Amino acid sequence: MASLAQASTALSTSCKPTLALSSRVSSLKSVSFSITGKRFPSLSSRPGRLQVSCSAKPETLNKVCDIVKKQLALPDTTAVTAGSKFTELGADSLDTVEIVMGLEEEFGISVEEDSAQTIATVQDAADLIEKLVEKKA
Repeated sequence: MASLAQASTALSTSCKPTLALSSRVSSLKSVSFSITGKRFPSLSSRPGRLQVSCSAKPETLNKVCDIVKKQLALPDTTAVTAGSKFTELGADSLDTVEIVMGLEEEFGISVEEDSAQTIATVQDAADLIEKLVEKKA
């Protein structure tokens, strides 16, 4: 039987921006689902304790895209999407630090170094921001 941690890892590594699951589950006793061919049967949870979130709100994602474009001085014709990797957009490690600083300023959050090192895509950044904003509230 798969653990919640394994399911969470699978979700975070294979979730597409178009996949949207309920962010709050209040009366769930167990759930069964499959992600990229892996099956996770009967993940049990205490009611109200399981929280699954796959993608950030569109407005958060749009703000992150705008900040990334601004920090990297990308032309308007450059497409920046949820799946855009910072390295593919030409960002080096200093650029990535500046992007994180811009995100911290825009959203009024503080990103720990460990968390910042896990950000590789625009979606990663948006998901982390939503998590930190929710935690802050």
